[in-house]
Amino acid sequence: MGTPEFAVPYLKSLLNNDFEIVGIITQPDKPTGRKQIISIPPVKAVAIQNNIRIFQSEKLKTDTKIIEELKSLEPDLTVVVAYGQIIPQAILNIAKLGNINVHPSLLPKYRGASPIQNAILNGETKTGITIMLMDAKMDHGPILAQKELLLAGNEDNESLHKIMSDNSSTNFLIETIKKFISNQIAPTIQNDEQATYCQLISKEEAKINWHKSAQIISNQIRAFYPWPTAWTTLSKKRVKIFPPVNITDGHTLAGKIIINNDKFLIGCNDQLLEISELQIEGKNKIKAKDFILGNKDIIDQSFE
Repeated sequence: MGTPEFAVPYLKSLLNNDFEIVGIITQPDKPTGRKQIISIPPVKAVAIQNNIRIFQSEKLKTDTKIIEELKSLEPDLTVVVAYGQIIPQAILNIAKLGNINVHPSLLPKYRGASPIQNAILNGETKTGITIMLMDAKMDHGPILAQKELLLAGNEDNESLHKIMSDNSSTNFLIETIKKFISNQIAPTIQNDEQATYCQLISKEEAKINWHKSAQIISNQIRAFYPWPTAWTTLSKKRVKIFPPVNITDGHTLAGKIIINNDKFLIGCNDQLLEISELQIEGKNKIKAKDFILGNKDIIDQSFE
């Protein structure tokens, strides 16, 4: 069970390690982009390439037909990686050995929908991957294994997603499954008192408040790339700010733009933030140094 690109390496790893995949459950095809062209989920594309039976449902909880079809497959194990819907107990009850979930945080920290973004937003120095058995509650089940990942502090949401689905991460899943099915792992109950939760990210959260610290704003820009992308306004036009960004010493009014040796600097509450790429509403994304060449009048203006 999985949907986005993040889940694809995990599925391929299962296929490459001689597990028999009897079915794929993924989200429905959806319109994407400005032209709203119907696109299939990345996991579905892999399933098609490998002639695997595909199940898609708008609302899995009430889809009795899919539930009965899944029962007929008689699966031993269900593996869930970023599926995107609450999985009903009727489906959790089907697989003989249970349901394994790959969650990109060190549970019980960051249960919920946006653990990678929140690790960056909160300036964590480490995160990781938890492989757990699923129960009826969200990210609550017993832990089978955890893999810790130290953060350098310059990761963005896109790059950290890639790191958490690289070969070492997918191999970690394979090793854990093999140990689990051969009874070499004793599941560990999570400590609910240490649990923290994170919700779905909204576009409103991506608006930059230049009165906050440079570090908080840097975290925000990196956490919200490539979606929904951190933004601000200049002369009533929306401006998207992209990573990488760099914090430098200095001080000016919050949001004020300074150009120094072709560096595009913006005042924050405590320091200056150097940006490398931006996109003004209605225009293409551009390097900050190229934007400066054609917009000398921007000096001493302020982002709102």
